[in-house]
Amino acid sequence: MFSERVKRVLETIGNRSRFFTTVFLVSTFAASVWTDNSTGSEGPSFTVPITNVTIPLGREAVLACVVANLSAFKVAWLRVDTQTILTIANHVITKNHRIGVTHTERKTWHLHIRDVSESDRGAYMCQINTDPMKSQTGYLDVVVPPDILDYMTSTDMIVREGSNVTLRCAAKGSPTPNITWRREDGETILLGNGEEVRIVEGFIFNITKINRLQMGAYLCIASNGIPPTVSKRIMLTVQFSPMISIQNQLVGAQEGQRMTLECNSEAFPKSINYWTKENNEIIKNGEKYNQTFSYNEYKVHMKLTISSVEMSDYGTYKCISKNSLGETDGSIKLYHIPTPTTQPRTTTTTPTSTSEEVENIQNSRQRPEPSVEPSPHQITDSSLPNIGRTDDIQLHGRANSGSYNDGENAVVTKGRKSIDGEVRPRRIDNTAQSMSSRGSSLNFLVQSTAAICIILLSALS
Repeated sequence: MFSERVKRVLETIGNRSRFFTTVFLVSTFAASVWTDNSTGSEGPSFTVPITNVTIPLGREAVLACVVANLSAFKVAWLRVDTQTILTIANHVITKNHRIGVTHTERKTWHLHIRDVSESDRGAYMCQINTDPMKSQTGYLDVVVPPDILDYMTSTDMIVREGSNVTLRCAAKGSPTPNITWRREDGETILLGNGEEVRIVEGFIFNITKINRLQMGAYLCIASNGIPPTVSKRIMLTVQFSPMISIQNQLVGAQEGQRMTLECNSEAFPKSINYWTKENNEIIKNGEKYNQTFSYNEYKVHMKLTISSVEMSDYGTYKCISKNSLGETDGSIKLYHIPTPTTQPRTTTTTPTSTSEEVENIQNSRQRPEPSVEPSPHQITDSSLPNIGRTDDIQLHGRANSGSYNDGENAVVTKGRKSIDGEVRPRRIDNTAQSMSSRGSSLNFLVQSTAAICIILLSALS
C-alpha cells in the first residue's frame, strides 16, 4: 500500500523532482518507523494555522509554519496548484532563485519569495512527512497598483458643438481598479439629464450634445486602494463658428471727445477679428484709431478707441469675427451730441426825448393785440405741456409758496422775455389801467391845444 502511494505521487509530480521526492518519502518512512518504536511520543503537530499574506507587487513575501515536536521528521513547502515541491528541510528544491527557506530552532519554518509577481499568487502548503502526512495551507495574495491601458483609453478629441461624445478609460490592477472622471479645472460636469456633478464613475463617459462650456481637460482616474493612484488627461476641444455680443449698440459723443467702442466674440478655432467703418473700410491702428484684442480661451474682447471724434467719424461701425467654420459681425452706431453753447448778456440804453415818449405811447395804443387763435399747425391740446410757449405764462399760486399770490386768489400775469431769455412777469392790476386812462386824457389835451394854436397863428397872419 505504501509503495502504491509513492508511485501515484511520483507520477503526479514529474521527473524533475522525483529524486527529492523519493528522499522525502524514504525519510518519511524511516521517521514513522522510528516514531512507532519510540515510547511516550505524541508525534509532530502544527501549533497555529498559517497566516495568509497580502503583499504588493515587487516586495518579499514570507509564509510561516509553526511545528511542535518535530523530532526527526522534516518540513516541506509545496505550491498547491502545481504540486511543485519548493523546499525540504533546509534545502531549496525548485530552480526558482527567488525562493528561500529558514527556520527558528526547527519550530518555525519560513518560506521566502523575493520580488513577488502576480504569478506567485496562490495557495502554499506546509507538510510534515508523517504517516499519514500532516499539512496545512496558507494563501499568498499579490496586490498590484492600477495601471491605465493606453490602447483601450481615449486620446485627445476635437468635436463639433452639438455632437455626442464618448470617452473611454481602461485600467488593470489587483484588486480591479475603479474608474472615475472629473474636470481638471474643478468645474462641474453637465449630464444629459441636466444634472451637474463633479465626478462621474464608470469605464465609459457619455456626453450628449456637447457645447462650448464643456470644452476642457478631463481626467480619467484609476484607483484600487493600492498606491499610487494613476490618471490620464484627455483634452476635449469643441469647435464652433463665431458669435458676437454687444452691450451698447447706440453710442453718442461730442466733437473732440475720446470714445471707445466695445464688443465680445466667441469662436473656436481661434478667429480673425477686425473693425470696419460705414463704407466697409477696414480700420487700421494709427494716431486716430487704436484697436485692442484681449483673449481668454475661446473668448475675445474687442475695443476700438477714437482719439478725438470728428464730424466724419459719426456713423455705423462693425466688429467682425471669422474662422474656418463661419463669419459674423456686430454693428455699433456712433451719433452726434451737440456741444452746449452759452450767450453773454448784453444791455443797451438809448436816451429818448419827451416827444418820442409821447409817440411811443400813441403807437402802443394803436398796436393791435396778438391773435390768440391757433395756427393750423399749432398744438392746442391743453393736456400737453407748454413746450416752447414763451409769450404768455400762467403762474398759479400754491398755499405757503411765497410766490405772486398769497393763498387761494390766483393772479393772472403776463410774461415778457428779457435779453437773457428769462421770463419776467408783468403785473396787470387796476392801478396800471388807471394810469393808462390818465395818459390817454393828457394826450388828447395836448393835441387839442396844439390845434387851437395853429388856427390862431393862421388868423393873425
